[in-house]
Amino acid sequence: MLTLYGFGRVNSKVVGFTRDLRVLWALEELGLPYQVRGMDHPSGELRSEEFLRLNPFAQLPVLDDDGFVLTESAAILLYLAEKAGRLTPTDFQGRAQVTRWCFAALSSVELPLAQLLMVDLLGASDPTGAQRRPGLVKYSERVLGALESWLEDRAYLVGEEFTVADILMATVLREVRHAGVLEGFPKIAAYRARCEERPAWVRTLDAYVKRLGAPEESVR
Repeated sequence: MLTLYGFGRVNSKVVGFTRDLRVLWALEELGLPYQVRGMDHPSGELRSEEFLRLNPFAQLPVLDDDGFVLTESAAILLYLAEKAGRLTPTDFQGRAQVTRWCFAALSSVELPLAQLLMVDLLGASDPTGAQRRPGLVKYSERVLGALESWLEDRAYLVGEEFTVADILMATVLREVRHAGVLEGFPKIAAYRARCEERPAWVRTLDAYVKRLGAPEESVR
């Protein structure tokens, strides 16, 4: 059986932003049997010798497929799609486009959005945050404008079919859902709504809230 190492306890500020959500969503979409091993991040469990043998970077998520261990959320999603034969095109070039958009979500788009998220989460504890935020907003709006144009005549990133690339992009966009930068991008808003209306995402979020004991409003 697949075992996902995910968060069992985490700082309340990052609840709803953790990257194990991406893998959980894919597993629910694919209908693969799995179990979650909840890790206690604040206690330092990710720094244990046992866990560092799985991921030397002390990060989640980690997937264990009967002894085959894989880290990095995009790599895990691509692996699961290949394993199940779903959420990725059947042709070589189509799969290459999915890989392309996985990279784009985590580099081109997430780079400024994640920095903006950290500035907002840290607040006054980051003395340079107020100074850096306007530039990050401008950077974020530039990449979001490019994504808006791409989605002009597409339901999803790679045509009309939902893929693992959309899981990555939708979860990246969640990072700034309260930052005000998504306003003015109607195609992105509609795209994100399509993704998050999927039953598998609803199940994922419900299970996540229960596992972490988090207030539901904190992750919506």
